[in-house]
Amino acid sequence: MAPKNAKKKKIEEDFTGSMHNALPEGCRLCHQGAKLVLFVTGVCGRDCFYCPVSAERKDVDVTYANERRVHAVEDVIDEAKRMNALGTGITGGEPLARPERVLFYIRLLKQTFGRDHHVHLYTCTAPSPDMLDALHDAGLDEIRLHPPEDCQDCFYGSVYHQALKYAIELGMSAGVEIPAIRAVPMIEKAVAEEGGFLNLNELEFSETNCEAMRDRGYALRDDVSNAVAGSEAVGREIVLNSIANTRYCSSRFKDAVQLRERLKRTASNVARPFDEVTADGTLVYGEITGDVDDALQSLRRLDIPEDMYRREGDRIEMAWWLLDEAGDDIAGTGKSIVERYPLKDGLIVERIPL
Repeated sequence: MAPKNAKKKKIEEDFTGSMHNALPEGCRLCHQGAKLVLFVTGVCGRDCFYCPVSAERKDVDVTYANERRVHAVEDVIDEAKRMNALGTGITGGEPLARPERVLFYIRLLKQTFGRDHHVHLYTCTAPSPDMLDALHDAGLDEIRLHPPEDCQDCFYGSVYHQALKYAIELGMSAGVEIPAIRAVPMIEKAVAEEGGFLNLNELEFSETNCEAMRDRGYALRDDVSNAVAGSEAVGREIVLNSIANTRYCSSRFKDAVQLRERLKRTASNVARPFDEVTADGTLVYGEITGDVDDALQSLRRLDIPEDMYRREGDRIEMAWWLLDEAGDDIAGTGKSIVERYPLKDGLIVERIPL
């Protein structure tokens, strides 16, 4: 075993967490931004005070693939293809509040993308052996249990412990994933004995949990993030001294690495010849509105290559640098440089009029 100071040095160098063994496959793919996030339903029978789910999704039976509202099965497959996903993380709400939906999507993803498409599931339930059998038979690769806070001190020997043990016996990767609030020795003991893993996430404020968090005395770590003061110290202490395969994931890592890598992956996969992909994974292009037919004639007259522009309904999208250079010679009443997320109908980050 490496000396404790060497382990501490590793954490200081890369404090997305330290591990005694390799990262679970679900974490490894998340680090690459290669996992589709499939929010199966916002319905949940629990009422965790720290739940960060947004008001638009919380307790609402809706499905999202990444940030895209799912209206048909094809939306999920299309979103996975847009980002060239190597796997999917199924979350909620409580996904197993809609077990048939979960099983359907696991089968669909495996049938569409092959057995190597890795699927992991978050659940705050302790699935029964029959449910775990069904998940395993559908093709689930990894399960992450989220026991309620009042179960964490008595986790060892509980139904959650039994679910963890049986999932591992079935051949699935299995672990516990909870926010870093306090020490959890009973979870560590069970995870270590069964060969599972423990993931600790930095506790965060959100629009839906802020009142409950403040009522319990939690405060923001600083003025530039939603992280809770003290949560990182708790996670660091557990990881440094854990007997289990344990890691910690900070809110800044999720924002600065996981999300950005997913956007970059999507952007590189969907970018048109004239789109510029930024370091943050957004797309930048020029936009012309008004007098679109005349604008098209202008582009042809200027011999601008046809792959450097495209008509999109009532506007033209094109290489921003060509629009910037030749803007005065191109018809159109509105011209601007646009930066947006590389999602279907993605959010516009910035618009600069020319």
